[in-house]
Parts: sequence; C-alpha cells; structure tokens
Amino acid sequence: MKKRNGFYVLGLTLLLTAAVLSGCGSSGSGGSPSGSGSNPAGSGNSTKGAGTVTLTIGGYSTIKDEFEAIFPLFQKEWQDKTGQKVEFKESYQGSGSQARNITNGFEADIAALSLEGDIDKIVKAGLITHDWKSAPHGGMITDSIAVFGVRSGNPKGIHDWADLEKPGVQVLIPDPKSSGGARWDVNAIYGAGLKLSEEQGGKQDPAQAKALLAGIYKNVKALDKSGEASMSTFDNGIGDVIITYENELLSRIDSGKKYEAITPKYTTAIENPAAVVDKVVDKHGTRDVAEAFLNFLWTPEAQKIFAVHGFRSVLPEVQSSYADKYKQPAGLFDTGYLGGWDKVNTELYGDGGIWDQVVAGN
Repeated sequence: MKKRNGFYVLGLTLLLTAAVLSGCGSSGSGGSPSGSGSNPAGSGNSTKGAGTVTLTIGGYSTIKDEFEAIFPLFQKEWQDKTGQKVEFKESYQGSGSQARNITNGFEADIAALSLEGDIDKIVKAGLITHDWKSAPHGGMITDSIAVFGVRSGNPKGIHDWADLEKPGVQVLIPDPKSSGGARWDVNAIYGAGLKLSEEQGGKQDPAQAKALLAGIYKNVKALDKSGEASMSTFDNGIGDVIITYENELLSRIDSGKKYEAITPKYTTAIENPAAVVDKVVDKHGTRDVAEAFLNFLWTPEAQKIFAVHGFRSVLPEVQSSYADKYKQPAGLFDTGYLGGWDKVNTELYGDGGIWDQVVAGN
C-alpha cells in the first residue's frame, strides 16, 4: 500500500507540473488558441508563424474558377510574408443557398456571395459583426451586368427583352429562391420593364414591369438552382437564350463555346460582395489570414484575373485596360433604381411577392 501511495503522489505531481507548463504556453500571436472562440474582433490569432493554416471559403457558384486562379498568388504572398502555408477548403453553390448554409452552421471564414442581401442574412444571424460595407469599394469585389447568351448566328433573332416573350423562344434563368444570380436576372427584367414604361409614359409603371416578367417567364424552359447550373443546362444544348452574368458568358466564349453575347438597352449593374465571417474566424483563429486574403482580392493582381475571366473590375485602372472587351449599355441601372435591396427583397421576392404571383400565374 505504501508503495502504491508513493506512485500516486509521484503521478499527481507530474500531472500538476504538466498542467502548469501547459498554461504557460503561447498560441503564437498573443491571442487565444485556435478554436477557443474568445478572440475579440481585430485581435491577434494563431495563424502567424510556421506551419499550415486552413481558410474555408463559402462562395457562390460563379466565382469558383476565378478564386482558384487567385489562390496560388495569395498563398505565395502569405508564405513569403509569414513563412506559413495556406490551404483552402471550398464550397460553391447558389448564393442564397450558400448564405443559408453558413447561417445554419457551415463554418466559412470568408463569404463571397452574389448580392449584398445574402451577406446581410449572415449579419442578421449574428455571424458578421463588423461593418462589412466599410471595406474598399463598399465590400464589393467584382462588377458585371446582366446580358443574353444566344447560340452562334443568333438563330432566333434575340436583341432585346421583348424578343424573349415571342412564341417558341426557350429562355433559361436560375431560380431566384435559391440563386443570387437569378435575382440579378429578374431585377434586370423587372427594371427594364420600369425603364420601358418610363420611356413610353413618363413614369414607372410596376404593372407593365410585372407584365414583361410574366411574358418572359412563360417561355422559361428550366429554373436551375444556381447560375452555374443554368449555364451548364445551356451548354448541354437546352434553351435558345440564357439570361446570365456577362462574365459567365464571356468566359464560355473565350473557352471556345459558339455563343454570342447580346447586351439589351436596359439592364442592371451587378455588384458581388465578400466579407470575413467574424464569429468563425475568431473561433478558428484565422482572422489575420482571412482579412489578408479579402484585401488581396482588391489588388491589381487579383482584379486582373477577374477581368480576364469576364468580370468588370472594381479598380478603374484595371478596368480601363479591358475597356474594349466590355460593352456599355445605353440604359444601365442599379438596384437603387428599383428602390434598394430591402424593397426588392420584400416586394419582388418576398412570400406572395411579385415573383410568386408571376409563377402562380396571377
């Protein structure tokens, strides 16, 4: 018994010593260890120094190829600066679906979505706590416009919105209930209707705008879950015309697809945001690297990749270098013309709103 008591005392002493030494350890940056969730916003984290850090991206479907071209540039810059390797985990789906995915527990360090309303859903869930719009360019990393994609030779003679209402014309758009890209498409249709009514009658006529949306919806062949899925349907030979991001179409054309881009007289400007998800980066201890990656997206190096792939750069100096690639619509409008996203999300996409009425045939 005495011998066993001696081992017990020795064992207890060793355990206590180990605990004290462990408590004196450092996370490597003066902050909480990764996963503790106790770092205040803006504090240090455990991403500095040697080793490897993982950054998780929750993106909308259209941004995938561009991000994967940007990752190696950032990885080199970060390793040269800190000695640390960065690995990326990626998830891409329709913007609305991705926003719900993040609010339901998917731990994305960076949310890169199609429209600010989807970022705001993450804000309302309490996961983004900083003013994300105070970032450069209002938090927007890319610009684009809504255009038509038609097949080589434009066999159906598609030139403007009214042509999409003609009998026998099969139209593709994604579902605005799951896709942020689809909301830009529907905004473009509805806004064009308002513009046309204003041109003809001197003021906006919501009834005329709804009629245009309903006329085009009758010709919709498929409502896919995302902009990327809608483009894939078009790639598979389905549909005569697709309403889509200009960048999606231009990248397809550059890769050899026999498509033509048609820019209607009236269409919407598209702005795509990205933000650090505060609650997640503080839990993961990845704030430094996440903020550095987000800031890297506004560098000329990253913006040139976006421009080469068909996005309109948010940097004027980069965009001017690609001016011959992008046609300026005569009647370009933004979401403010429709009353802003709060109004649009309620009146156009809310339960029982204009979109639901059009789908129901009301």
